Amino acid sequence: MPSTNGHGPKRAILYARVSTDEQARSGYSLAQQIEALRKYATHEGYEILDEVTDPGQSGASLERPGMDRVRNLVIAGGVSVVLAQDRDRYSREPAYTYLLKREFEEYGCKMRTLNDRGDDSPEGELMDGVFDQFAKFERAKTAERTRRGKLRKAQEGKIVAGRRPDFGFMYNAARDNYVVDAEQMQLVKRIFYMVGIEGYSIRGIKQAFEREGLLTPDGKRNWATPFIRGCISDDVYKPHTYQEVEPLVSTEVATGLDPEKRYGIWWFNRERVTYSQVAENGPDGKRHYRRRAKHASKPRSEWIAVPVPDPGIPRAWVDAAREATVQNKRTSKNGGRVWELSGGILRCASCGWSMSTTTVKTRGSSGKPNHYYRCQKQLSRVEGCENCKTHRADVVEPRVWEFVSGLLNDPERLHAGLQDMIKRERDGLRGNPDREAKAWAEKLADTNQKRARFQDMAAEGLINFGELRAKLIALEETRDTVHRELAALEAHREQLAELERDHDTLIARYAGMVPKALDALVPEERHRIYKLLKLRVNLSTDRGLEVSGALGDIAKICRTETLSRSSSTA
Repeated sequence: MPSTNGHGPKRAILYARVSTDEQARSGYSLAQQIEALRKYATHEGYEILDEVTDPGQSGASLERPGMDRVRNLVIAGGVSVVLAQDRDRYSREPAYTYLLKREFEEYGCKMRTLNDRGDDSPEGELMDGVFDQFAKFERAKTAERTRRGKLRKAQEGKIVAGRRPDFGFMYNAARDNYVVDAEQMQLVKRIFYMVGIEGYSIRGIKQAFEREGLLTPDGKRNWATPFIRGCISDDVYKPHTYQEVEPLVSTEVATGLDPEKRYGIWWFNRERVTYSQVAENGPDGKRHYRRRAKHASKPRSEWIAVPVPDPGIPRAWVDAAREATVQNKRTSKNGGRVWELSGGILRCASCGWSMSTTTVKTRGSSGKPNHYYRCQKQLSRVEGCENCKTHRADVVEPRVWEFVSGLLNDPERLHAGLQDMIKRERDGLRGNPDREAKAWAEKLADTNQKRARFQDMAAEGLINFGELRAKLIALEETRDTVHRELAALEAHREQLAELERDHDTLIARYAGMVPKALDALVPEERHRIYKLLKLRVNLSTDRGLEVSGALGDIAKICRTETLSRSSSTA
């Protein structure tokens, strides 16, 4: 390969790189680097062949579009020198810098920087290598100090702010904790309600949001199911009582919390993430660059809890949504179909276990699939159930829907049943719940005042520390009792509110629909209605179906009605 070094015109390639993190800092822009390199090249009499930049590229990898271009230009020949502002612009790994230097030398090209400390002698190379290693050591120390600083900040109960807060929150003025974004949080609440209460699947939410034209946190129209599932499992949206948060944080952090409030939990240090960049040849023949992240979970003992404001999502919604997703209590799609009565709706009348689903293909060239429900207990070969029959889905499901759609076509009957159930739930509360909650709250305030008085008495020497400890233990037992009673009242209220929401949803969306519109509902929509009705269908060995619900008069009606056996049985 011909070289122009020392004979022909000196030709230079100017190379500048800035990582994503560096872009956020002032004084190190690509434009400033290129300007400094131009001045140097002009002063040294270099002819500039090309100016190559790598915006937003890390120096931890050589897989960069700009660096690939530089290497290709050097291989093509006629390049005397590649100029960069600093040696770490080529790479932040000394081994990579050495590799580039040797590669360029094979084509008669040298690497130069504006802060070169050595020359081409062995001593000069040794000096450059020492400085490279020292710079790497300094970067490692800086990274470790940064890591420890973030850990300390989280241990002090402060959020380590990232590029964007969790959906539904905003950063406060100090960017060390959250403030609820009421508009966004309404959408998060809707996710929990749709999954936990209305029985939507994750994919069903995705389709509903996209159909309504709702935008993602990134401003896109297409929602990702992992994001929706991640919201449901994220403790930042789950309301925790003070008693639940206190063991997770330091004493100093717990002291700053209000015992009467609830908090979400933002976890720090949950996983270790390492990034690498790879280059691949695409179908268009061009080289494409992809950043790859490797996630490794850390032990739970290393997680750090940071309390954040209560997002305002009822605990019952969160628990129900998690049960529906984490425990896979969702509409089954075994055999490529939606099973309307899965998820605990259809049960064996003999043992009470839920029915499992199975698909069997017929013999022959057509291979037509047949779908069946079968007792899960009998299928698992657990003793205690004699129901060994299979039940065809295309027989059972239409019979149940025929009964339920009849209820929906009688709004007055449905409304009366729902109202009766709500009334019974409300009557089930002991006395006046508001007055009772107020009394317990006053009891808690009185307990806190006594605790403070006893501590003052101990400080003044009026009682010894043994007596103080005994009194504080008794007060703590009282506090625990108060919190249990308040939690029970709140749970009962949430259950009542859930029933009222189910009532509104059923009446507003489905009750009174014309038969044609009801029959047009897809299986997943029917399954959702069954969940709202708290439906339970017992299937006996003689293929009789007894439908029951948990919504007032409907339950009484359903328990006394048995659907007739279909002539088409398996």
